[in-house]
Amino acid sequence: MEQFLALINYHLFEGATRPYTVGQVLLVLFTVLLGFYLVRRVESLLMNKMAVMQRDRDMILLVRRVYLIVAYLLLALLILSVLGIPLAAFAFVSGAVAIGVGFGAQNIINNFISGWILMWERPIRIGDFLEIGEVKGTVETINTRSTLLRRADGVHILVPNSQLLENTLVNWTLIDKLARSQVRVGVAYGSPLKKVEELIYQAASEQADIIKMPAPLVIFEDFGDSSLIFELYFWIASLGDSDLRVIRSSLRHRIAELFDANGIVIAFPRQDIHLEGALRLLKD
Repeated sequence: MEQFLALINYHLFEGATRPYTVGQVLLVLFTVLLGFYLVRRVESLLMNKMAVMQRDRDMILLVRRVYLIVAYLLLALLILSVLGIPLAAFAFVSGAVAIGVGFGAQNIINNFISGWILMWERPIRIGDFLEIGEVKGTVETINTRSTLLRRADGVHILVPNSQLLENTLVNWTLIDKLARSQVRVGVAYGSPLKKVEELIYQAASEQADIIKMPAPLVIFEDFGDSSLIFELYFWIASLGDSDLRVIRSSLRHRIAELFDANGIVIAFPRQDIHLEGALRLLKD
């Protein structure tokens, strides 16, 4: 026992305020390990509880971030207390670090603050379909520095959070998941217009994914150069641009089948060339 106590009280090094023994170092290591275990354990219990309560994923993410920051801050203060280091000792160092960070990491801080604004104000949520310039994708997670999007082709894209706040952003599913799309078709001149409109409505009514209200609308759009142009406008409960493309493809297939069955010709570009002058010269 005497040897054990001597080992525990053995001075390893001198600190700024007091000497540190083997026992104090072991106590700090034990505090760190136990602290990390308890933080993670409570985090797991908290997340499971919120999942059982069927909270949305954005609220779970926000609560998790706030909890981890508070928990790790308290753990750091506890470790400093065990070490006997006063907080005043960090006042000058923290001020110098803050100045250095302010000049050298402005973008990181900007994205960090933007991430918290996104999670608090919730202009975007996990599962939303976003369009940012040429980029379209579904939000998978909102991190403190960037937001992870997954495109329809499966590619993941990291978008800095500041860009989501500073640039024009199209959120297809901010209010609801309704999205409008259209299909254009041109039929040959001389086609029965009412029959064409009727068949387009029939094709739309046969698509289960097209919602009834607002109802599909067929517009006789224009007299084209080589066709009579019709537009079909419809709404679906969309989860992204890929859903709209699939519906448009199905509609075009069905419209083509109905037109073919009713003898209606889908027009194609045609140009008539008149050679009256050349024929007159040949006759002469």
